[in-house]
Amino acid sequence: MVELFGQSLSRRQVAERAGLFSQFAGVRLMTLGDGVERGVRLLEFRTGSGLRFTALVDRALDIADCDFKGQSIGWHSPAGFRNPALHEAEGEAGLGWLRSFSGLMMTCGLDHTLGPAEVSAETYNYPGRRTMRHGLHGRVALIPARLTGYGERWESDRCVLWAEGTVDQATVFGEDLRLNRRIEADVGGAEIRLFDRVENCGFAETPHMFFYHVNVGHPVLDEGSRFLAPISDVVWAAHEESYKAQGVGYRVLPAPQEKFREQVWQHELMADSRGWTAAALVNDRIGLGFEVRTRKDQLPCFYQWQNCQAGLYAMGLEPSTHHVLGDQAARERGEMIWLKHGESCSYDAIFSVLDGAEAIGAAEARIASVARQPEEGFPKPSGQFRALAGIRAGGGGK
Repeated sequence: MVELFGQSLSRRQVAERAGLFSQFAGVRLMTLGDGVERGVRLLEFRTGSGLRFTALVDRALDIADCDFKGQSIGWHSPAGFRNPALHEAEGEAGLGWLRSFSGLMMTCGLDHTLGPAEVSAETYNYPGRRTMRHGLHGRVALIPARLTGYGERWESDRCVLWAEGTVDQATVFGEDLRLNRRIEADVGGAEIRLFDRVENCGFAETPHMFFYHVNVGHPVLDEGSRFLAPISDVVWAAHEESYKAQGVGYRVLPAPQEKFREQVWQHELMADSRGWTAAALVNDRIGLGFEVRTRKDQLPCFYQWQNCQAGLYAMGLEPSTHHVLGDQAARERGEMIWLKHGESCSYDAIFSVLDGAEAIGAAEARIASVARQPEEGFPKPSGQFRALAGIRAGGGGK
């Protein structure tokens, strides 16, 4: 049954109540028409429960807008949802990515994540390319997808909104990787589901790194908002040398500050009995939160990004394949994922709105039952980057 407007309705009963299903919910293809966003295709999802979000077809089918009952969840930066034709991938010493950085979720990868780097390209067997230069967080997020389908699918009396597409990150004498992405949301529901698979379509052994840069903004993020996660260890803090200087610990978020310098943490999250990890940002004052769940065996690492600078106010929930140490360290530690021809890695993610104190309380109790996070806002980072199990050099990491 579809849960709409306080009623459980069958497919027939829904059809009886309007000439077109789009009165209540659906997926609609549109094109943005002005400014730096001009020409970008997007899919608008409406679940009928108050959840609305958009997937940018021309930007890797990443999630841009997201709101619930008129309350914004996804972060919008000053850069906007910039057309990738305007993007300079090699610009600003590898930091050009920041000029297109905006939205609820940007995909990082497919062969590189984290800071700009220059690494060996010997596996591509081309004497003119001995090294590969990578910008911040890789290239995939600014590549248009090939949209292979979208719409509504009825399964008896349940209706699923969906979209599918492929994103090809490829060059001559380099990587030939394909992201296959499926997005789902239930009519009457309040969650977004991602099903991703990254495949090596080429014949050179290719490095693979991946993470979801999930960016939550105001009003979920506000003074007093709380970060919840089953943390067994605070592994690393980028600002450890000045740990308490800004007065912002990992647990409770402040109001925007004009001179705030971003803080990044890596936490070790415990998985539940089914292998899922969870992290959430909640605002108790307005009874609204947002939770990200991923599989520990797929995305074993987790970063928390605090960007409390005025005008750029956001917090990132970031499950990752690799430690924050970066590309070269992954190679040196034997933790890089190497994909041979036809090999692939799959990733599943669930983004959920927590609507009301009861939903927040239930999520908090569920997370705490897996592991109780440190009470102290400034726990000393351990510096213990555990060996990443299940990832082998020369293999698929599947």
